[in-house]
Amino acid sequence: MDQKQKVAFLGAGSMAEAMISGMVNAKKLPAENIIVTNRSNDARLHELENRYGITAVKRSELKTDDIDVFILAMKPKGAEEALNELKPQINKDQLVLSVLAGISSFYMEELLHDEQQVIRVMPNTSSMIQQSATAISPGQYAAMDAVLTAKELLSAIGKVYVIDEPQMDIFTGIAGSGPAYFYFLMEHIEKAAKEEGLDPELAREIGAQTIYGAARMMMERDETPTELRENVTSPNGTTAAGLDALAKHGGGEAMMQAVKGASKRSKEMSAQLQKVASTN
Repeated sequence: MDQKQKVAFLGAGSMAEAMISGMVNAKKLPAENIIVTNRSNDARLHELENRYGITAVKRSELKTDDIDVFILAMKPKGAEEALNELKPQINKDQLVLSVLAGISSFYMEELLHDEQQVIRVMPNTSSMIQQSATAISPGQYAAMDAVLTAKELLSAIGKVYVIDEPQMDIFTGIAGSGPAYFYFLMEHIEKAAKEEGLDPELAREIGAQTIYGAARMMMERDETPTELRENVTSPNGTTAAGLDALAKHGGGEAMMQAVKGASKRSKEMSAQLQKVASTN
């Protein structure tokens, strides 16, 4: 990515900070080329400016002419107002990346210029340590150069996947909500370890390293998850006993329903947001 390009975050919440942190640590751009803005929370802007060495300005003071990429990271309910305000300040060649959950690229294109380059982005909270699973879904006017720019910029915070927009909901169910599934699992591993006399903090480290190693193994080998599981499961062994307990208590089905439930809720939220937006 061109080191001279400038990126502006419209919104200064936790996801914006996670992305800023990843980008600064990866050194894809000079910190001073990353700008963050919001409407009124000056204390938050100063906090981010001091923490990451980026440029922070009030929304009313943002100069948009020299911004190459706008990243919309405010709350979805403020999307229409923000887009209407942004429209007269930008041109169709400037790239808009949207982290607005449930807001379609088509809706954003309608509110902005004809043929505005819009790309929906769905990172997760592991952006903070540059290990996000991030989906991008190009809008109908996004040129290949814009897609490549988005991929390169977002590769600073982890691995990037290009998907079709209808797949955003299931991606949310897997990657957006996925970190919480892992933390939930670790809560119960710690609880079981404590009941068996193992220090919970030690159990946390052991469990995290075990899952991290298993994930790396799956990503670096050609075997399927089923094949890998079968390879480490001896008949009547300890792993078989553990898997039997999981099956007895609905572990696999529970995980499937968690992913499907999060995906379903993502669809519902999207429909609600689009309905509200269309009536305003």
